[in-house]
Amino acid sequence: MIENNAPVVTIDGPGGSGKGTIAGLLARELGWHLLDSGALYRLTALAAINHGVALDDEASLEVLAAHLDVQFLAGDNEGGESGIVLEGEHVESAIRNEEVGISASKIAALPAVRDALMSRQQAFAESPGLIADGRDMGTVVFPDALVKIYLTAGAEERAKRRHMQLQQQGVDVSLGRLLADIHARDERDMHRAVAPLKPADDAIVLDSTKLTIQEVLGRVLDVMCERGVI
Repeated sequence: MIENNAPVVTIDGPGGSGKGTIAGLLARELGWHLLDSGALYRLTALAAINHGVALDDEASLEVLAAHLDVQFLAGDNEGGESGIVLEGEHVESAIRNEEVGISASKIAALPAVRDALMSRQQAFAESPGLIADGRDMGTVVFPDALVKIYLTAGAEERAKRRHMQLQQQGVDVSLGRLLADIHARDERDMHRAVAPLKPADDAIVLDSTKLTIQEVLGRVLDVMCERGVI
């Protein structure tokens, strides 16, 4: 249940647009709660693996999803910790492995799990406020959010960003392959039957292709000030 007095700011957009980075910086700057909605299915999958819950046991998975013990830590300006904590353990790396990814795609197809995670996401809206990052935060999960940002960027720029990120992690992958993957994912996300990726009718669309992270952050903060959110 959404807390009545908790302001919510949603940041939606395609992969590589920078929405996760901006959401984390905003939450840290304001001292608000953070929700990385894209990680929730992977977190549910990891919890299922850890607890020995079968991936076709929809009833048990529904309970697991509804009571998912997870925190998204944005850190703070005084060196506070950041990351994703599941049941008391940091799991940033664990949720990125192939087994968890495959499991997440399986449970994401289960209606009861999707419904449970909808409620779980809305429960993150607590005082002093929430920054929610995803693909359908402003259109489906938080339709009454005070500020809705749709952050986008050209496919080529998003591929370059992802390529640089992977290179820094020591992963060798071609830029052409990443660009093809981005085009394919955009096509799937924008044309899926349930909650397709699109700006909410009242969203502010920001193209980050030629903007720095600080410029995007500044524009979002300006919008929040104009709306009287901060």
